[in-house]
Amino acid sequence: MLERITPLLLTYNEEPNIERTLSQLAWAREIVVVDSFSTDATLEICRRFPKVRVIQRPFASHAQQWNFGLRDGGILTEWVLALDADYVLSDGFVAELSQLAPEGAVAGYRAGFRYCVWGKPLRGTLYPPVTVLYRVGRARYIQDGHTQRVQVEGPVLPLKEIICHDDRKSISHWLRGQDKYMQLEVEHILRTPWKDLANSDRLRRSIVIAPFVVFLYCLLVKGGVLDGRAGLYYALQRMLTEALLALRLLERSSRARLGQ
Repeated sequence: MLERITPLLLTYNEEPNIERTLSQLAWAREIVVVDSFSTDATLEICRRFPKVRVIQRPFASHAQQWNFGLRDGGILTEWVLALDADYVLSDGFVAELSQLAPEGAVAGYRAGFRYCVWGKPLRGTLYPPVTVLYRVGRARYIQDGHTQRVQVEGPVLPLKEIICHDDRKSISHWLRGQDKYMQLEVEHILRTPWKDLANSDRLRRSIVIAPFVVFLYCLLVKGGVLDGRAGLYYALQRMLTEALLALRLLERSSRARLGQ
């Protein structure tokens, strides 16, 4: 099965992460990286791995980057393993991939995640399962708020092993990214009719409540309090993300009242 899979990654200034991710992909015949013209050492690190083929493309949206990689990335295998540059595979995960024997109707597999802070795995997070392995010809990406979502034609099965999400980029880098994401998320929330909003997005529309609910949920319900400093860090990160969204919503409503 491993010979039938090509890992596909998107990168932009992933110097703190990309080496750990690529190190767990030695089993692949080829690894395709779609890079949005990184300005740090991302490309230099990629060149250390002879199986990596880099294609550079200006960033438009995450969905467009993924679709470009799938359709124009020169992928020759039947299956693609779609990975962020801060996803780290365990030996157990690779072993499970190698043992898969999908029937013809199976179009993909979804994986759960364990979020890590400074390399420390957390007991629980808000990160949902994601379809990461799928047949190339049956998949396409759509933009959904600040992120992308893959649509797969056919049954998607769960994997037993999980992936570690271990982002080591600086808090300054994280804040810049989150602010961009929340601007996109505001557009998504405001243009979606109330009846079609998820319960979490309805809570966000209240502005005041969401940051505090998310903080307490991560710390108490998800067990962050038992993870010490790493758990507190994650809860504060999630709270700050929701606070950025609340500020953007307030900004939009204030500008609307002023006619701007």
